[in-house]
Amino acid sequence: MTNIEEFVKNQAELHGTKRESLMPILQAVVRSERFLSEEAMEAIAKELDISTADVYGTASFYTFLDTKPRGKYIIRICKTITCHMKGKDAVIGALEDLLKIKLGETTSDKKFSLLQANCLGWCHKGPVMLIDDEVYPQVTPESAVEILQEYLKKK
Repeated sequence: MTNIEEFVKNQAELHGTKRESLMPILQAVVRSERFLSEEAMEAIAKELDISTADVYGTASFYTFLDTKPRGKYIIRICKTITCHMKGKDAVIGALEDLLKIKLGETTSDKKFSLLQANCLGWCHKGPVMLIDDEVYPQVTPESAVEILQEYLKKK
């Protein structure tokens, strides 16, 4: 049994093996592995006795359930109309320039991934940037770069 199969089995013991257990298991795998590999989705399908297509369909529907490897730090910029009107495109442009990647890409050193996300629930404080679980409201291109400079210093 591989490590991911063992991990999924442990999660199934913790959350149960009914269809309702799919989301908590998917979320646990993403927290642990940083994304959902094909092997992980197959192991989940096996444990829950559902199709791999069903697991993938659920995983690919949700923005926060990544189905491909991401960087150590995942930067998400809210893409709602409110954040758009408040300047999210300029924030994205500044981050793309700083990181030398485009939206949807990961830096070559695998340190950062730059993504958009559906509503982050902070429309009153847009534009909003989320780095992993840390929320940064009312970011400007300048403040977003300053925030990222601190992450660039981290090992």
